[in-house]
Amino acid sequence: MFTVMARQPCEQAGFRALSRTPGIVTLVVLLVSIVVLVTLTLIQIRHPQVLPPGLKYGIVLDAGSSRTTIYVYQWPAEKENNTGVVSQTFKCSVKGSGISSYENNPQDAPKAFEDCMVKVKEQIPEPLHGSTRVYLGATAGMRLLRLQNETAAQEVLESIQSYFKSQPFDFRGAQIISGQEEGVYGWITANYIMGNFLEKNLWHMWVHPHGVDTTGALDLGGASTQISFVSGEKMEPNASDTVQVSLYGYTYTLYTHSFQCYGRNEAEKKLLAMLLQSSPTGTNISNPCYPRGYSSTFNLGHIFGSLCTEKHRPDSYNPDDVVTFTGTGDPWLCREKVASVFDFKACQEQEACSFDGVYQPKVQGPFVAFAGFYYTASALNLSGSFSLASFNSSSWDFCKHTWMELPSLLPRFDEVYARSYCFSAHYIYHLLVNGYKFTEETWPQIRFEKEVGNSSIAWSLGYMLSLTNQIPAGSALIRLPIQPPVFMGVLAFFTAIALLCLAFLLYLCSAFRTKGRSENAFDQAVDSD
Repeated sequence: MFTVMARQPCEQAGFRALSRTPGIVTLVVLLVSIVVLVTLTLIQIRHPQVLPPGLKYGIVLDAGSSRTTIYVYQWPAEKENNTGVVSQTFKCSVKGSGISSYENNPQDAPKAFEDCMVKVKEQIPEPLHGSTRVYLGATAGMRLLRLQNETAAQEVLESIQSYFKSQPFDFRGAQIISGQEEGVYGWITANYIMGNFLEKNLWHMWVHPHGVDTTGALDLGGASTQISFVSGEKMEPNASDTVQVSLYGYTYTLYTHSFQCYGRNEAEKKLLAMLLQSSPTGTNISNPCYPRGYSSTFNLGHIFGSLCTEKHRPDSYNPDDVVTFTGTGDPWLCREKVASVFDFKACQEQEACSFDGVYQPKVQGPFVAFAGFYYTASALNLSGSFSLASFNSSSWDFCKHTWMELPSLLPRFDEVYARSYCFSAHYIYHLLVNGYKFTEETWPQIRFEKEVGNSSIAWSLGYMLSLTNQIPAGSALIRLPIQPPVFMGVLAFFTAIALLCLAFLLYLCSAFRTKGRSENAFDQAVDSD
């Protein structure tokens, strides 16, 4: 019996050995290691997560004639038809006046930015500071300063550039943008935030809205005003007023014109200059657009120091001489006097003409009026769209109030603006009705707005949108379920375990084969005996 059992083949001996505890444990560990390796590899290969390349940020400084506003924009690094989907995330108004006021001390121009820039740094993740581009665009105030004193304008811009070299952002320069650019960028902003370029469909994909018309843009600043719209008429081949804009895969042909010296502040200086010219006294002058009970004294440099009023300077002009304007609050006379700010006769009754002999096709479709247009309407307790009759009625009522009554009428009282709202209302009337040719029927198509959603209506967003056409899209990121270093470590660990288990099992099998052969030789020796 012993001999028969001893002569069983090696395979049976090995099987008996593997049935013992060490062999079973080793075999189980081997199988588990193989299962883990196969499972992890399949998951890693078949279930990667494709991620967008994250957010990008941009900063635009809108350096207007009366103030500077800093905007922070963000957009996904992937783009829609080569244009980033940009949104405004932060806005900060710089204290003080516009950068053009620093012509005599240009080194002080950027100091006013500091408070806002500290807040801007908090809005953008620190690791992205170095890749965040900063642009400064200066508008009509600096355009006038450059014409008047090019050296001073350049020194102001160089001072700003020097300041941003010490900032952590990627500063791309301070430039004076043209009036045409300002008008086009304002039009882009208005249409973008109103959803005329892109909208999300049911699947949350960005698509071009079907059958949506564009909106014209009316911008009123301190030194210039702009009108921009898509005209249905065949426009005259005037390169200075016709611009093609390509965004989100579509091309638009715009009529756009910027009127230098027709911003609210410069237009009011023109009125004061004309009142001074027609006054017999020359030192104490009645102003029908100022409220009754108000008077203000200016030096002549304030009125005639601008290129916009240079031709109205008296022969005996001394910038230090003073003059006092006393308000009479006469809306009828105010409207009559404000008309003299424009040269409507230059159009010679041509229909396709606004004023000063400037060509303009007929206005059509909806418009949005922002900046100075909005703030004046708001002071009249008007917003959105309303009739021309309502605008006139509100203008008349406002102009009849005394200076002492205005603080209770205005939610935010500021002398410089409060004294001029009556002038601004009549100025807007002449600009829109006698200039741009809006009628009682088309006036309600104008919406007076400050912002839509969380985005301000200003040229700066359109500027940022245009710049994203030139910013390369980031590459998509592929996030694997297990980070590569971890995956390789786990793979190496379980591979080593599997190899060790396999080596141990081979050792067991080899050992029992050797033992089997020894026992077989012993049995043969016993049998021969």
